[in-house]
Amino acid sequence: MLIGLFIALLVMIFMGIPVILSLGLVGLAGILIVPELALPLYPQKMFSSLDSFSLLAMPYFILAGELMSRGGISRKLVDFAETVVGHMRGGLAQANIVSSMIFAGVSGSSTADTSAVGSVLIPAMKEKGYPAGYAAAITATSSTIGAIIPPSMTMIVYGALASVSVGGLFLAGIIPGILIGLALMTVVYLHSLSPSRHPELQKSGQKFSIKRCLRSLVDVWAALVAPLIIITGILGGVFTATESGVVACIFAFLVSFFIYRTIKLRDLPQIFVQAAVTTSMVLGIIGIASGFGWLLSYLNFNQLILSAIMSTTQDPTAVFLLLVSVMLVLTMFVDSMAVLIITVPIAVHIGHAVGINDLQLGLALVMATQIGSTTPPVAVLLFVASSIAKCPYGETMRYSWSFIAAEVAALLLVVFFEPLTVAIPSYVFGR
Repeated sequence: MLIGLFIALLVMIFMGIPVILSLGLVGLAGILIVPELALPLYPQKMFSSLDSFSLLAMPYFILAGELMSRGGISRKLVDFAETVVGHMRGGLAQANIVSSMIFAGVSGSSTADTSAVGSVLIPAMKEKGYPAGYAAAITATSSTIGAIIPPSMTMIVYGALASVSVGGLFLAGIIPGILIGLALMTVVYLHSLSPSRHPELQKSGQKFSIKRCLRSLVDVWAALVAPLIIITGILGGVFTATESGVVACIFAFLVSFFIYRTIKLRDLPQIFVQAAVTTSMVLGIIGIASGFGWLLSYLNFNQLILSAIMSTTQDPTAVFLLLVSVMLVLTMFVDSMAVLIITVPIAVHIGHAVGINDLQLGLALVMATQIGSTTPPVAVLLFVASSIAKCPYGETMRYSWSFIAAEVAALLLVVFFEPLTVAIPSYVFGR
């Protein structure tokens, strides 16, 4: 029966039926087929998955991202990043990556990062002679940092599903997020060493100036201080990781309305509606995918997978690599959030069996799903970036592979070196 459910799911997805609808219909069919299960169980399990204190932060972080995007904060962050690294080879490309790293500490969403940074930098990169596909590829791949450097909506979801400290996950994401950024910047530098293939990367946008950096810092300080307030507030016990979403919202409004004065009161209804629509889409996927995941668990799918893996190898590192590989493959075909929700209970069950650290496992799985968002054929971030760049999806995909390889290398470092994820949480929490 399990094989039949997965075949039906893949067939529906390849037919073009939305993932959320495919999961819902397959899950409903599974409930109806199993005689001992009552139909009301499905909506009950969907609702119970959303009845989580940790998930309360999600709509607030989404609203905070909308406020900051509409408030022009993304433009200021991009200007600051360009001031800091614009003098380097491929200055605009490097600024794109640094902008994503900074914006990640504000939005908590890869998609929001792609839209906000891409709408500002992709047109500028095209004007400077960058191929549209290259600009889109670097924007999409660097935007994966949005879900890794705290705060992160994806980590909130993972923490709720795996019963892992969201604050711990936030801290664990700092080093891996920086690693990804440095890896992508290294790729751009290596590209710049080939003038014949990348002549656009030979041009330096400007000379480095400490005075200009300080001037730009004065203009953007309010946006840069947001992640510091969130992280220090959580660590200091002023508010929980869930309540930090409300703090981010209030801060985004105060900065946009009173300091930058880029949002008017008449803009708020439209911002609230857009945030509500986005929240509904995300929570809809979480609820339906969780219902489907519960059905798989009821049919002993978790135990079957555990037995299959343990019969192959019992080495923790090999098991870890296998889990990450499965996530990377699945996210090539299915929405990354849906994959995460369905597989987290299974992965955590396997991780505990072989002794993988909870935070290390969580970061690796989150990173794998984000890389999957840039891996064809179902690559949401590539689609978003391509639409902004007004270029064919195939052109963006062609330029993406070297950046994806760099992200996979960063992921492997997280798998092989546990301190990269647990060092900061262990230092802060004293364990």
